[in-house]
Amino acid sequence: MLSVRVSAPAPLAEELRVRLSADPTVSDVTVLRGACLDGSGDLLLFDMARENANNVMRMLRHAGVPEHGTIAVYDPVTVVSDAADAAERAAPGHPADGVLWAQLADDAREDARPSVSFFTFLLLATLIAGIGRLLDQPVLIIGAMVVGPEFAPIAATCYALVRRRFGIAGSAVATLLAGFAGSALVSWGLWAAVSAAGLITYEQATTGTQTEFIVAPDGWSFVIAALAGIAGVLSITSAKPSALVGVFISITTVPAVGTVGLTLAVGAWDEARAAVVQLLVNLAGLLLAGTVTLAVQLVFGRRLGRRLQERRAARR
Repeated sequence: MLSVRVSAPAPLAEELRVRLSADPTVSDVTVLRGACLDGSGDLLLFDMARENANNVMRMLRHAGVPEHGTIAVYDPVTVVSDAADAAERAAPGHPADGVLWAQLADDAREDARPSVSFFTFLLLATLIAGIGRLLDQPVLIIGAMVVGPEFAPIAATCYALVRRRFGIAGSAVATLLAGFAGSALVSWGLWAAVSAAGLITYEQATTGTQTEFIVAPDGWSFVIAALAGIAGVLSITSAKPSALVGVFISITTVPAVGTVGLTLAVGAWDEARAAVVQLLVNLAGLLLAGTVTLAVQLVFGRRLGRRLQERRAARR
């Protein structure tokens, strides 16, 4: 269940109260009349089944709530209510399969914008990955994968492509490419200084059987990235973020960028090119699989919505 708070002018709030009370997937509708600061608006509180949240949100938007008030959606830790249980039973599907597109839109807009924290985490992850390749330490490579924040703009791009929000897609891609390019250039400069000081050699930077997969892209690289893209999108849409850790340590994006900086610094051009190919293969797999997964969820969600409307019409 999701908890919702709506502030709206009194006439609109009354109209919404009637419509929400008639929705079997909505429970515990409460109206606080005159609760807005100037007394001209009411506050509506209610719970709704996650599976039908998109239909309810669409109704609120079409009613003009965003223009005259506010819609806020919360995910409560626990809801103990027979009415809420009945609302969930009335909604088709399983709560974990419900995709709240309004939340995805907010997340996509935020993740598409560049930020200092994004670039900082990506640079740190890139440097850790470079050290992991230098020392041939898979543990450091895994650590770099977990630290890397690159999946956020990747997921934002997938959402934007499915919903045809090309402005968001352009911003997300620009943020992602700027982050990768900037991190590679900074790490290149740092590793070049270390190499000039005689602290690392060409052989150290280009050998290591345990992390050699970074510079050996193949068909499995694409398959793994595609599977990780599916898992990552499902983790986000089903509100199960614990699965994202597995996604992070399955993709070879940050390790590839870290290896590019390291190998360029010592003049290992072939390995640098191989790492770039690895990066592109992983990005292609993630974007393709993530976009297709979201598209399937969109079609599936619309079918569930139509099924619910048909069920209501049959009851009438």
